[in-house]
This record gives sequence, structure tokens and C-alpha cells, in this order.
Amino acid sequence: MRAAISPRLALISVFPALLLLAVAAGPSIHAQAGARERTLFVSAVDARGEPVEGLGPTDFIVTEDGRRREVLRISRAVEPIDIAVLVDNSASAERAVPSLRDGLKAFVGALAGDNQIAIISLADRPTIVVDYTSSRERLEQAAGRIFSMSSSGMTLLDAVTETAAGLRRREATRAVIVPVITNGTEFTNRYARDVIRTLRDASVALSPIVIGVLDFDTTEERERSLLMDDGARQTGGEHVTLLTDMAVEQALTKLARQLSSQYKVVYGRPESLIPPEKIEIASGRAGVTMRAMPARGQSGV
Repeated sequence: MRAAISPRLALISVFPALLLLAVAAGPSIHAQAGARERTLFVSAVDARGEPVEGLGPTDFIVTEDGRRREVLRISRAVEPIDIAVLVDNSASAERAVPSLRDGLKAFVGALAGDNQIAIISLADRPTIVVDYTSSRERLEQAAGRIFSMSSSGMTLLDAVTETAAGLRRREATRAVIVPVITNGTEFTNRYARDVIRTLRDASVALSPIVIGVLDFDTTEERERSLLMDDGARQTGGEHVTLLTDMAVEQALTKLARQLSSQYKVVYGRPESLIPPEKIEIASGRAGVTMRAMPARGQSGV
């Protein structure tokens, strides 16, 4: 069954995503075990968005440019993740700040220790609240320091670009950017396609959580909306839209469960001078939706 329908949360609607991964070359940090082997990290979820356990090689269908590849090995992903949480603290987020703090604390509580997490605020300019750390205490303290800034807007596209560039220099095999934003004013003058290219070059997944429906009234707002939709789809992430800030904690804890329950899928690729343009992951089991991001540090796509 091909992954086309995203799970629903209470009071949450999720944009459907077709799992076509247009994957670009990542930095050559880790050597791949075999020259013909490639690795994907896959979230497999049911209709409620909860992780599905007990899947085997026949449950994963991997194709490159439409050609099916042999799945060689399946295991639970244990590699640490670099996670950058981009938090909207602009004027439009004032009422949502308590929910944002609670959600952040739950998220870092579930993932800190084994993974490196950074929290970056978005008002006026991207600002590091706490740099990458595995300390739950430091991360919870940083979450408590989130306050909205009056008369400010967001710089989301700048933040995603700069954060992805920074992640490219780090050595974690998995990397994710999680914007948690409202539908307030966007001030960045960037094109979504350029930001998505930066994400793909760094092999970083984008999993945005948006409170409210994004507008398309200005060029900046249109580019932000394109980034949320196309960026998530092309990098193996998920775009979640919340109808209320009260659902932030639920959405973040569900994302934490998905990230901590990923599969490591190793598949074979024939020798070729031309790397594939698209990698597609699909489920061989009914009722299972899959999203995949490539392992970072692989030479070639």
C-alpha cells in the first residue's frame, strides 16, 4: 500500500503526503558498509499515527526512479538523532506560549539523553536558546525561557536554511528540523525551493507543526506554505496542522514516539554512474503509512 494518507490527531488535520524522496548527495562523513548498499530510516505508522512494530523485509518496498530494489536488512534504528526545534516566539504566538513550553518539555523529556537537541527561537531573527545537548535539564530550562516578543514576526525560512547548513557539519547519521509555529507574519525573503535544496543537500528531514491554517496573502507567506508542504514531503518528514495550541503537546509527543521507533532499512543498488533522482518508500502491509529519510553521510544519493 503506497503512503498517501497521513494520520489524524485529535483536533489535528494532517496534509497528505506522497512519499517521494528527491534525495541529494549528503556529506561523506560515514562510510557505507558496502559500495552497493544504501540506508533509509523509516517511520512506519498506523491510521492513528502510532508506530507499527514487528515489520520485516517484505513489508518495505523501495524503488529508485520506479525500479524496485532488494531490501537486504531490517533492524530497529538506534543511531542518535540531531534534532533542531524551531519555536515561534513572535507576537502572534503570545497566547500559545504556555502550550509551546509544555509541548517542548514533553518532547525533550522523551528524546533527550540518547539524542542531541537544540532549541532555536524565530522572532525577528533566528536565535539559539540552547545549543545541541543531550541534557534534559538544560533543555527543559530553555523551554521555560520561551517568551513572545511584541511587534515581531517570524524568520522561519532563514532559520531552516541556517540550521540545515549547521547540521551538515555535524556527524549524526539522522537529522531532523522540527518547526513549531503559528500562522503569524513571515519576514524572510527566501524561496522555498532554495531552502528545500539546502535540506536535501544536508539529508535533513523537515517535520513542521503549524498552529492554524497558513495564509497565502503575501509572497513570504506563500513561500512559507510551500516549504511546509513540499519540504516535508521531499525530505521524509510530515506537515501537521493543529486547530488549537492545546494540541501542541500531543503532536510533539507523537512525533517523539515516531522518531524513537524508526526502522533502519538497508537495500541494494546496482552499480551505476548516474545516481537516481527519486527514491520511493511504500508499505507492503495494508494500513501502514511510511515516511523515510536517507542516512546522512552516504556517498551519492
